[in-house]
Amino acid sequence: MNKMICFFKKTLPFFMTIFLWRLSVSWWNPAGILALIPVFYYTFVRPVDWFVLFGGLICFLIDYRCGLPLFWTCLFILFYAVNGFQNYIDTTHMENNAWYLFMFFIGFGMLILMFSGLNILGFVNNLWLFMWLTVLYIPITAIDKWVKK
Repeated sequence: MNKMICFFKKTLPFFMTIFLWRLSVSWWNPAGILALIPVFYYTFVRPVDWFVLFGGLICFLIDYRCGLPLFWTCLFILFYAVNGFQNYIDTTHMENNAWYLFMFFIGFGMLILMFSGLNILGFVNNLWLFMWLTVLYIPITAIDKWVKK
């Protein structure tokens, strides 16, 4: 039983990400974009072995479903590179599970997407996705803390 619990704890990040990516609904989770929450969390806040490569693959799959040519993948790689070269911000010890940094990551991407096609529907959609992702970041990361106990 102990081995099964250990296996579940180690595979939770991967299964959660795949579940959120597959749970694609046009308004609530377009193209599986909610999978960016565990990708960000398990790459920057609570690093998991081999998750960076998996996160890059999931970002690529989100781009493929959205019809964006490597947008989220390049943004993820850019943030990973910036995080690797800096020494001032320790994301593993930030309060609120680095919620503000996640808001910056998503907000920066949504801002670029908003200016790529200036129309009111795109603005409202990006604003909705930003708010939805930042609100759902707290309970999804709380699930990880609950499982780790």
